Amino acid sequence: MAGESPGTAERQKEPAETPERPAPEAPEPTGTPERPEEAPAQPERPEPVQPKPSQPERPEPVQPEGAQPTRPQPAQSPRPTEAPARPEAPPKPPADTPRPAEAPAQPAPLDLPAQLTNRTSPPPSASRTVARRLKIWSPLVLLLAVLLGTVQLVRPLPDPEFVVAGSPYTFTGDAFAMPWPGEGQAAAEVVGVGSLGTYGERKPVPTASVAKVMTAYVILKGHPLKAGEEGERITIDATAAKEAGAQEESRVEVSEGQSYTQFQMLQMLLIPSGNNIARQLARWDAGSEDAFVKKMNEAARELGMDDTTYTDPSGLDASTVSTAVDQVGLAREVMKNDVLRTIVKMPNADVPGLPGRIYNNNDDLLVTNPGGLGIKTGSSGPAGGALMWAAKRTIEGKERLIVGATMAQRQPGSDDANAHLKVVKERSYKMIKAVQDALVPATVVRKGDVVGHVDDGLGGRTPVVATRDLRAVGWGGLKARLELTGGGKGIPREAGAGTEVGALAVGTGPGRAQVPVALQKDMAAPGAGAKLTRLG
Repeated sequence: MAGESPGTAERQKEPAETPERPAPEAPEPTGTPERPEEAPAQPERPEPVQPKPSQPERPEPVQPEGAQPTRPQPAQSPRPTEAPARPEAPPKPPADTPRPAEAPAQPAPLDLPAQLTNRTSPPPSASRTVARRLKIWSPLVLLLAVLLGTVQLVRPLPDPEFVVAGSPYTFTGDAFAMPWPGEGQAAAEVVGVGSLGTYGERKPVPTASVAKVMTAYVILKGHPLKAGEEGERITIDATAAKEAGAQEESRVEVSEGQSYTQFQMLQMLLIPSGNNIARQLARWDAGSEDAFVKKMNEAARELGMDDTTYTDPSGLDASTVSTAVDQVGLAREVMKNDVLRTIVKMPNADVPGLPGRIYNNNDDLLVTNPGGLGIKTGSSGPAGGALMWAAKRTIEGKERLIVGATMAQRQPGSDDANAHLKVVKERSYKMIKAVQDALVPATVVRKGDVVGHVDDGLGGRTPVVATRDLRAVGWGGLKARLELTGGGKGIPREAGAGTEVGALAVGTGPGRAQVPVALQKDMAAPGAGAKLTRLG
């Protein structure tokens, strides 16, 4: 009991005073004091903490050696007091029920370094959190910066580009006014300078014999000739000989079994406009007229003639249609060929084996206009009068080529194809003459003028200057577009002042005027700083 000591052994023999309650019988002594029975062992399990009244611990009585053990005295019941009600404890599971193992507590992320170094983690704080994050992330950020910098330094550089300075050059004088035909459609351009404009609705109309220009183009594409060459010999078949007697279409009088050179056949195709010769060439080249027509349409697509459809090699069919714009594109291409250019400007020709001289349907234009280069006429009821034409004007010792097409021209009140042909030639001649008279030369850029710069793509710009005067041809009011090109070579990344790096051109298409351009000052390659800071 509380307060007892070893020196009070005798008093323990006396019965304890208890209020009106008999003392329990003591068990037989066995030589050692007996302890009250203990409850069977329970598996360890944390139990909810219950509030208990504080009780002093009782020390076990110490028995002198040889003394009889004393009987355990029942504890006095405390006087009942008004205590708050205890909450009922949850029922205990059976003793033999296994309890699940509890997962070990995971350390906080910021405490992991302390555990790894066997050091006690200091209390968390905002400054410590920031410091640790800096220690963790700074190396990663530095590594990422090094990787990005390396990539920036080694990745390919953008190609240098030219940038033109200033606005297009405008030719002085009154603005040129083309005398358009007033009906049908027409288009014209000065090759190497630019378009003179178009007239009328751009819709496909019958071409008549102008289609033979494409026939000649396809033949020479598959069987090219050089200037002065005659080419293979072609034998006239029975079909061509029979068609030579037709009265309702243009034809050339040939006989079965005759043979003519490729050059002679092209003369008979383009000068007197023989329909039977067009079909004979188609069969010779492709094996059949249908197969040849397919090649004609393929060539048209290659030349960008999207509004053109060929259904026969002669143009007699009204379903063979095109536009003036498309025919101008073909005229530009045809005039590059020396053989065709030689044939189309012939007013007449003598071909051995034919009964007489053959004459060009546009010989009056070729005779009356010294700069006329011909090309091809066409006329029929569905087509009216059509003409693909070319002319030249020599300025400052250089020949300037003019090409055009005039279609769907008609003689009012007439169904005569020849009357329509006369109208189209007259109206085309007015346009040709007007353009020839309007062409004038001008100095577009002077030597030493800054005409643009080289942009290295990373912010570096080096001015370029013209190495000599740039002379061009145009007409009043024309805005000549300037363009800097590499001149067939790539633009260097670095070079010294005065190095020629390209050319300045004016106009459009092949044959346009141009002069070399050079660097005004040294051009250095992009440095490391420019490479590291580029965004593109």
